[in-house]
Amino acid sequence: MARLISLIEDQSPVLGQVARELAPHTGQAHVVGITGAPGVGKSTTTSALVTALRASGRRVGVLAVDPSSPFTGGALLGDRVRMQEHATDPGVFIRSMATRGHLGGLAAAAPQAVRVLDAARCDVVLIETVGVGQSEVEVAGLADTTLVLLAPGMGDAIQAAKAGILEIGNVYCVNKADRDGADVTARELRTMLAIGRKVEGEDAPQWRPPILQTVASRGEGIAELLEQIDRHREFLVEHDELEARRRLRARAEIEALVVADVRTRLAHGADAAALDRLAGDVVSGATDPYTAAATLTP
Repeated sequence: MARLISLIEDQSPVLGQVARELAPHTGQAHVVGITGAPGVGKSTTTSALVTALRASGRRVGVLAVDPSSPFTGGALLGDRVRMQEHATDPGVFIRSMATRGHLGGLAAAAPQAVRVLDAARCDVVLIETVGVGQSEVEVAGLADTTLVLLAPGMGDAIQAAKAGILEIGNVYCVNKADRDGADVTARELRTMLAIGRKVEGEDAPQWRPPILQTVASRGEGIAELLEQIDRHREFLVEHDELEARRRLRARAEIEALVVADVRTRLAHGADAAALDRLAGDVVSGATDPYTAAATLTP
């Protein structure tokens, strides 16, 4: 699995062949995205969920995404350090991935890496995002279930809600609930979610995101959290939403691959010289960017 993910990250020429071999074996894993601001306890919660999943006999894959240096492209990959207790468990696979400049809280290779873990018969794939804050919503497009973590004393939780957190969460968790202010954070979040439901309307069957409180470092509330994650998957299956979500995910993957191929062709392929010539024409005023782009469009 590690070698296959490395092929994806390095954009190996044999990647297409590998993807074709994996395709018939995918589609079974429950993909759970775990997001939230830095310091809310994403890695600790992920580790606690792995423990609970293994206790129920499920195989688990973990993709822990760490930010890369904008200067060297390197990353500490420190999330794996917090999950050392699972390092020797053959039923757990943990892979740290660097963003390599990709925005949105995920690594560019994450969607294909999920397919590798799915094909390897992981029952659940946990994706722990970077923790970049309010703009980190890309994980919702990759996960079947998105878990949003908050913590008391980490600033205004409602500010996070205004920036899109309310739209992406399927399960909400106020971690570090042994701190002062946990009840207030949960209450404010519950109020904002109620307002959001009134705005959207309730004609169609609608999942009501639960709000739980946990102390992940001590394992408190993790069983209840996992129960709600499982309940959300059951809801998706019951209302035929799971396939719809995965169809949108596949569409986004295909689109990303097409865009990446076009960029490669323009940078290094047969159209690279034409692009340089057209750029010169735009600068000189001989043509405009839209006409130039239409010229290169297949």
